[in-house]
Amino acid sequence: MNTQGVNNILTDAHNISTYHKIPILDGLELLNAKKHTIDFPFHTHNNFNITLILNQTFCTKLSDKFLQAPIGTLSITNPNEVHATPCDNKLGNSFFTFYIQPDVLKTLNKGRDVFFEDKIIYDRDLCNSFHYLSINFNNPEVDLEKELLNVLKKLVERYASGIHFDDKKTALFQSFINENLMEKFSLTDTARHFGLDKYKFLRLFKHETGLTPNNYILLQRIEKCKKLITKDTDLMDVAIETGFYDVPHLSRHFKRFTGVTPSEYKRA
Repeated sequence: MNTQGVNNILTDAHNISTYHKIPILDGLELLNAKKHTIDFPFHTHNNFNITLILNQTFCTKLSDKFLQAPIGTLSITNPNEVHATPCDNKLGNSFFTFYIQPDVLKTLNKGRDVFFEDKIIYDRDLCNSFHYLSINFNNPEVDLEKELLNVLKKLVERYASGIHFDDKKTALFQSFINENLMEKFSLTDTARHFGLDKYKFLRLFKHETGLTPNNYILLQRIEKCKKLITKDTDLMDVAIETGFYDVPHLSRHFKRFTGVTPSEYKRA
């Protein structure tokens, strides 16, 4: 990858990010983040995050690890893997993320589940290929689906692990919270519902999900927002339906978890 060209991104303004939704591979989504200074809190995705690091060291917090991916590498998180991404609050981080549905990689792996034990991939060939796709994903002369499948197949063949990733589930806690998702959350009242004091409930919930109840609720509301946001929806209606006070309140939290505002996501 030509790092000199990549470093020219440093001249851009901060937090110039774009989100793209492309109707291939069961719904491909792309985040092109330039000089992003806003930390991503602990959260999960139901897909693979394959992130190409374009400038600055890219940091990822897992429940038991703190990882640092240098420029020109790939950082990967598996589906439902709780993680956070602290960003450089002064210079910002530039990266390009491919959100890939699990079934796509499973098909490439001959029907076997895919898990990446190594979260940072040092592979110049793969990084160059992902970089090429990151700057040509909307080029009509490039067959994006074919090219991306080729590079994903290489990624799976070289780095997929046979380890089965058992993401933790708390059906009892989650079902209760999901049923009351739009209500104002009270840690004390929710803990009392399960016959626990609030500190024990908080410890159990975080141990079993990797998230605090507040972050879990916010993440569920953001995911519902994504489903409600269409070209003709009013963002104020979306905000009210998902438990936010107004559009600025929704936008602030939406950008923390996705990297872009609801308006930018709507235009994707």
